Amino acid sequence: MKKTRSRQAAIGERRKPNAEGKPGYIRVDTVHQGDQDGIKGVYHINSVDEVTQYEVVLSCSLISEQFLVSVLTEILETFPFDIHGFHADNGSKYINHQVAKLLNKRHIELTKSRSRQSYDNALAESKNASVIRKTFGYSHTEQYWADELNVFNRGVSQPFSQLPSPLLFSNNHY
Repeated sequence: MKKTRSRQAAIGERRKPNAEGKPGYIRVDTVHQGDQDGIKGVYHINSVDEVTQYEVVLSCSLISEQFLVSVLTEILETFPFDIHGFHADNGSKYINHQVAKLLNKRHIELTKSRSRQSYDNALAESKNASVIRKTFGYSHTEQYWADELNVFNRGVSQPFSQLPSPLLFSNNHY
């Protein structure tokens, strides 16, 4: 019996993205909302611009081409500026031909994290904790809630997260 061999995907470049201080270079990561009795929960797709910290979060019931490409398309269209770079970890959910095709069609460069360089995607990872886990917690959320979560994400969470920090803590009521 032959062992399964790992294969290097020739999709995306393995390097730290270089935004050069310009908006439009997003970091993307996925947050899974727990398993319960062997049933997977909803997935939150977190995308953060490296320079402006503008963040878009959308949810999907499954990580598959059918669900993920449409969510990524909406994420890319939601940013108020052009996206030039898309950086993700090495997971097959983002490093695959369907995502590469979507990004190539929009002339967006795909980069992926380097081995043993955990800080390559640290911005998205930190936002997972400070935004997603504080908003949605850690408990299992069933997949069928993905559409309702996106109503919340689009209407409440995303506009609120774009407020400048001083406004969030201001005692001034205009």
